[in-house]
Amino acid sequence: MNARLLLAASSAVALVAGLTASLALDYRGGASAYGDWHGDTPGLMRKIMPDDIAAPLATPSAANRSKVVPKPADAALKTMPGFSVAPFATGLTGARVIRVAPNGDIFLSQSRPDGKVTVLRPNKEGDKPEKSETFAEGMKDAYGIAFYPPGPNPKWVYVGMEGKIVRYPYKVGDMKASGPAETVVSDLAVGGSHWTRDVSFSPDGRTMYVAVGSSGNIADDMGAKPADLKAWEKAHNLGSAWNKEEWRANVLTYTPDGKDKKVYASGIRNCSGLTVQPGTGAVFCSTNERDLLGDNTPPDYVTSVKKGAFYGWPWYYLGDHEDTRPGGGTRPDLKGKVALPDVLLQPHSAPLGMSFNPGGMFPADWKGDAFVALHGSWNRSLHTGYKIVRLPYKNGKLTGEYQDLVVGFTAGEENVWGRPVDVNFAKDGSLLFSDDGNGVLYRVTYKATMAGK
Repeated sequence: MNARLLLAASSAVALVAGLTASLALDYRGGASAYGDWHGDTPGLMRKIMPDDIAAPLATPSAANRSKVVPKPADAALKTMPGFSVAPFATGLTGARVIRVAPNGDIFLSQSRPDGKVTVLRPNKEGDKPEKSETFAEGMKDAYGIAFYPPGPNPKWVYVGMEGKIVRYPYKVGDMKASGPAETVVSDLAVGGSHWTRDVSFSPDGRTMYVAVGSSGNIADDMGAKPADLKAWEKAHNLGSAWNKEEWRANVLTYTPDGKDKKVYASGIRNCSGLTVQPGTGAVFCSTNERDLLGDNTPPDYVTSVKKGAFYGWPWYYLGDHEDTRPGGGTRPDLKGKVALPDVLLQPHSAPLGMSFNPGGMFPADWKGDAFVALHGSWNRSLHTGYKIVRLPYKNGKLTGEYQDLVVGFTAGEENVWGRPVDVNFAKDGSLLFSDDGNGVLYRVTYKATMAGK
């Protein structure tokens, strides 16, 4: 081998070694995987298992709401070696769900105080908006966004909000809706504490999925069971709740024109991040589990969602852990029928948006992995969440682990200067995430480095 080839080979080996070192893991499992914001470290990998769940009220339930403050002068986000994170756009009050159009335009819902959808067109470098426009406005609690039909030439932009799903006429490149909103679904539940309504489509365009959270933390006022429970559940779904919780804590399906309403899966307390996995068409949810059972009970979760499955709420959580608060022992028939989710997250992290990495910029072996925004806790003595995490996806499933990718939004025990909401990938492969605390859209990029430098 000549000297030039030997040098090239040595450089390649050094690069691989550097990448391996830069992405080396600190691994925590069992009780050590819980922790709080003090232990957040880019690259840290956690794995929580059902046997690790603490007993209800093993610690007191704490009300510890964060106060959002402007970015402190000395604050900085931290990420893994080779990665960089920087604001892409600011001044986006109430920034929530991110969707990327076929041409690379970035659609962003801004839920509150004024419900609207904004479109940002990246510049040539991809690091700033070249142009931004209000696509549509005047929507109450605008949240989920979906293009229809799936593929390179959508004709509609669907927007989910409390009470309904609307759609606007669209052709690729439009930065303003070319016509008024058409209401497609008008019967979504309203009221209660979970108002987000995410929407997505199956790859073949035949099915519209809609996530509707429960009205609260426990279902203690559902009233008497339906007189014929078996008939009622056949018409709804095993484990579906009734009265004020009817059609809630579910993933629902409709046809794209809003007909043929059905329960796809039930007992999902609040699926705030509804995602259809590219390629497979599998439905995934990032889920906020219940509160007021202590610091470490129960974990939040991310999971693939099976048709007809029951995930526990309000009677059980994470398998056969019974929540006695709704009446205690009222549904023993459901024991053993609760689906276990794929990945358990630090309790009260409040996972919201999620997205799968299509590849193109991040490390090659991260292609297909899921990324999730953790909005952050309120029901915990010491905060957790307020970060972006990676969930490895290998051999056709999530591995059960998750890794800190972007941390640093906390500012002491009470204050935070950002609350991540959603994640999605730009056309160049960079990761975008929204922050509704201070109205910022961030961009995470990656460049392979020698020895992690």
